[in-house]
Amino acid sequence: MTTTWKTVTHWIATTLFAGVMLLSAAMYLSGAQPIRDGLAHLGYPAYLLIILGIAKALGAVALMQTRLPRLREWAYAGFTINLLGATASHLFAGDGMASALPAAFIAPLVVSYLLRDERQPLVAGGRRHQPLAA
Repeated sequence: MTTTWKTVTHWIATTLFAGVMLLSAAMYLSGAQPIRDGLAHLGYPAYLLIILGIAKALGAVALMQTRLPRLREWAYAGFTINLLGATASHLFAGDGMASALPAAFIAPLVVSYLLRDERQPLVAGGRRHQPLAA
């Protein structure tokens, strides 16, 4: 796979995933009835709409920026935890095939993560984190 193809595929996956998460964040923050009903069905309190809506919006922005690579790493981790938790919640609630829907969104997240620019340092100033001397 050429570097150009890798870069283009990374940004397509990242943009699609971030767009879906921004749409999801808007639905959570607006208190859309289907989202409210879904959270209630899973046994979660309504105030979680605001917490998850803000987290999803901030995470989507973090994925799209390139100046703070460590923040991007945290966003990848946060979305992975969110999607696995949502999948588990649906499984435990006995939702059958609906349980697989959140897990399906892990695919573009994984593509985005695997095709990211690994040469980008995780700390500002272009220096990589050095382990403490023993």
